[in-house]
Amino acid sequence: MKNILIASSLAALTILASCQSKTTPEVKNYWPQAGVTYEIFVQSFHDSNGDGIGDFNGVTQKLDYIKELGANAIWFMPIMPSPTYHKYDVTDYKAVHPDYGTMDDFKKLLEEAHKRDIKIVIDMIINHTSTEHPWFQASKSGRDNEFRDYYVWAQKDTIAAFLDKKVITLDSDNIRQWHDPGQGEDYYYGFFWGGMPDLNFDHPKVREEIYDIGRFWLEEVGVDGFRLDAAKHIFPDDRPLDNHAFWKEFRAKMEAIKPDVYLVGEVYDKKEIVAPYLPGLPALFNFDFHYTLIESLNSGDGQLLLQKQKEVLDFYQGITPNFIDAIFSSNHDQPRLLNDLKENPAKYKQASAILLTMPGAPYLYYGEEIGMLGLKPDENIREPFLWDAQAKDSGRAAWIAAKYSTDATVTPLAAQRKDPTSYFNHYKNLITLRNSYPALAVGSLELSKTAYSKEIMAYHRKTAEQELFIVHNVGGTESAIELPEGFDTALFTLGKGQIQSGKLTLGANSSVVLSK
Repeated sequence: MKNILIASSLAALTILASCQSKTTPEVKNYWPQAGVTYEIFVQSFHDSNGDGIGDFNGVTQKLDYIKELGANAIWFMPIMPSPTYHKYDVTDYKAVHPDYGTMDDFKKLLEEAHKRDIKIVIDMIINHTSTEHPWFQASKSGRDNEFRDYYVWAQKDTIAAFLDKKVITLDSDNIRQWHDPGQGEDYYYGFFWGGMPDLNFDHPKVREEIYDIGRFWLEEVGVDGFRLDAAKHIFPDDRPLDNHAFWKEFRAKMEAIKPDVYLVGEVYDKKEIVAPYLPGLPALFNFDFHYTLIESLNSGDGQLLLQKQKEVLDFYQGITPNFIDAIFSSNHDQPRLLNDLKENPAKYKQASAILLTMPGAPYLYYGEEIGMLGLKPDENIREPFLWDAQAKDSGRAAWIAAKYSTDATVTPLAAQRKDPTSYFNHYKNLITLRNSYPALAVGSLELSKTAYSKEIMAYHRKTAEQELFIVHNVGGTESAIELPEGFDTALFTLGKGQIQSGKLTLGANSSVVLSK
């Protein structure tokens, strides 16, 4: 009778290393198809000069940390000049914000990242600019200005019926899309906010400007790709075919400059709306995954996420076989994951175990690996990273007084590094595991043919040479299942469990990755 006790993720990895030191797989970089991307808000990450604001040099100093964590790429939230803290309203597309440093600082960051085989993706905000952008300042000066058609203008009487239109979408709670610049005659269109007027992509010169901006960052600066903000709003929502056509054209223009350019789009909607963007944007954020992951864990229903993810992947496959599913458990627009999971540590660790054993290209929001907290408004979801205890943390940003992620609520990284059971070591172990087993990184998702009780989330990850079986008990009580034949070696475990005579028993919020 075989009786294997499963204790903890660290124990499982330690046992694996000692028993299989000669055969443990090599850690590989699967980016962009399945590698891990680390999202950074520069302002809150690491302050190198003591002015209270995170900067490029601060990120450069922490590249070894990102490499240690196991991330393969960094996505930077906006880094271009802007009048707001979040910088999603650009005033100069070919410069960097002076608070963050100089262009030379950024190029040095790029150089050092590439030395470590870390790719760099930047936020490209082309749906709209700031009202302080020189294009808009010229555009609003009069109907005859050469930049007038860079934006969408309409006379007040022609849009009277739309001025009080109250439409709230998944990605915007703005209820007014037409804005008066002060003359009371002509109004401009700004989907998100009056401070961010939408560019007019029906105007050929606008498209030419955007393609040249892309060329500048890819060719002259040297970034590896773009995260495309608000991708479904380039043209109004009632013109989806024009949106799809634009992104195909954009992709072709960018690939002519850099054939391996990485493009990931934000299309904040259900799969039927998202999927047609894939021919133009080969990677798209999977918002269904984010919301269903949280719902599965909070409801104790493991079937929810499995069925949703299989449904989404099959649907995308019908559009294009070469898509990249950008999955995430939290980001800069959502409450911090630990808050969404009611600050339950067991559910929090399991969320990452699910994220990093599912197919796709996972995104990890800075601070998620140390259990940072945050709720709306957005500023408090983007609080400073805690590198060390406050008294010793010279690199901690201070542009905002943290409300949620403080020394009293979050254990700083320096302390977590020393604790084998910490969130940090948990994430690090999971990423190492993912990067070590091709089936976990690029394998297909195969749902088990066995019907399990609803708290069980069980699936196979499979390549031609390798197959793994992953089981998560997302419920609040112990649960047991019969194992498929031959799966009796634990590569990774979370929580409590036992394998006995072909039967797996898992405690509440416990997980296991099994091989033959």
